[in-house]
Amino acid sequence: MSKIGLIIKREYKFRICRKSFILLTLLMPFLFAALVFVPMWLASLGEDENQTIAVIDDTGRYASLFENTETYTFLPVEGSMAMYRERNDREIFAFLHIADDLAKNSGAAVLYSSRQVPRTLVNIIDQTLTDAVREERLQAFEVPHIDQVIRVVNSEFHVRTVKWGDEGETQESRSFEVAAVLGMLTTLLIYTFITLYGSMVMQGVMEEKTNRIIEVMVSSVKPFELMMGKIVGIGLVGLTQVCLWGILTFVLLWAAQFLGGGAELLAEAERLSANSAALAEPEIIAGIEQLLALPWAKIMVCFLFYFVGGYLLYAALFAAIGSALSHPEDSQQFMTPVLVLMIFSLYAGIYGVENPDGPLAFWASLIPFSSPMVMMMRLSFDVPFWQLLVSWVLLILSIVLAVWFSAKIYRVGILMYGKKPTLREIWRWTKKT
Repeated sequence: MSKIGLIIKREYKFRICRKSFILLTLLMPFLFAALVFVPMWLASLGEDENQTIAVIDDTGRYASLFENTETYTFLPVEGSMAMYRERNDREIFAFLHIADDLAKNSGAAVLYSSRQVPRTLVNIIDQTLTDAVREERLQAFEVPHIDQVIRVVNSEFHVRTVKWGDEGETQESRSFEVAAVLGMLTTLLIYTFITLYGSMVMQGVMEEKTNRIIEVMVSSVKPFELMMGKIVGIGLVGLTQVCLWGILTFVLLWAAQFLGGGAELLAEAERLSANSAALAEPEIIAGIEQLLALPWAKIMVCFLFYFVGGYLLYAALFAAIGSALSHPEDSQQFMTPVLVLMIFSLYAGIYGVENPDGPLAFWASLIPFSSPMVMMMRLSFDVPFWQLLVSWVLLILSIVLAVWFSAKIYRVGILMYGKKPTLREIWRWTKKT
């Protein structure tokens, strides 16, 4: 086995056997689930208790319009607000006082409560009174079937979008929402992977340099072999961890479905399937068709390429930074330019989704430092093959150049201790043969 292979094996085995790796891998899916479901559970704790809302309607026209829900009961009452405030009735959560015709006086409805009023309650009241006032104002015009006329006039129109091919063929443009969501997810995944495991490369190099382990290792292997072994080894660790997270998340969702309340979920699914005709709305069907029509083979191949290529490019830079420094507190100065590039790439992908063929998205998808994230956003919108090919070639050339440049710095910096090098000194290291 080559020396690079031995270093890859050593890095991979050393890191996946650490307790921190095992704990993080096993606990991360549960932490993700907790971040999503625990806030929802906490927010719904107070919703189990039904709250009584007393409605004091001086006009006698609105109190009967409110419908009770599982959370709120609307109770029409008579009397004045002063009388109920003196009684201090603890069983009533809030008082809704409607003092005048809302069609003429929009400020005549006031909600009183001794506690903070939930937003859901305000929305229910607003919607109910808005519909009532709208109906009153329409009837005031005394135009026959005016509600139907307004409904027809306010109906939305959606233009069809068709793309022309190079040979004149036409096809329906892909759903913007479906393509944008897929592009955002892949872009964020690549950005997170590069940031997490690229910085791990830098920290690993700095740890070995600080502990003087590197002095023993370079006596047996070349600095370039050591750097490439560390980059590839940590990259494989990252891929392993991401794959395990995906498997564990799938198992967790499966267990939650079939072990916790599985019978209820299956019964609900049977009920929904019995009413599938009512659920088969044109928008839902169109969205599923658009999702299935995406070029999944091209997207998966490109995702794997940019996933690995982006990591190799940035990991080489992180390794060079780690070799040039002796103390972690000095890393901020050299890390800032790299982080700026990554943040720019992320924002270029986010804002470029509004115009995938615009100047920002086009050039950012070709520039190697931003193409792994921006091109993945554009892929769902049909990128011309020549642009994809140029992006691949430039990224490969940039990886080779970055590895060569970083190896020059790594070879000298890995054995340098004491003072913090300046940018001019680091540039001189690259000129040494």
